[in-house]
Amino acid sequence: MPVITIELWPVNPEVKAELIQKLTKTASDITKLPQSAFFVYVREYPTDAIGVGGTPLSQQVQNAAAPPR
Repeated sequence: MPVITIELWPVNPEVKAELIQKLTKTASDITKLPQSAFFVYVREYPTDAIGVGGTPLSQQVQNAAAPPR
């Protein structure tokens, strides 16, 4: 049971679905294990709980729900 965990700021359901699909496919292609073997966990943190360069991410972006990519 391979597990993939990604931690990031809140994203919409479409982004989560794409992350899950592409991370699973890539890991499956590399390991030669079936996609059904993979578990993907998306952990979301509020932008005020993420620090970048010593400053909360929420202070670095105008729209805290959509940090720059």
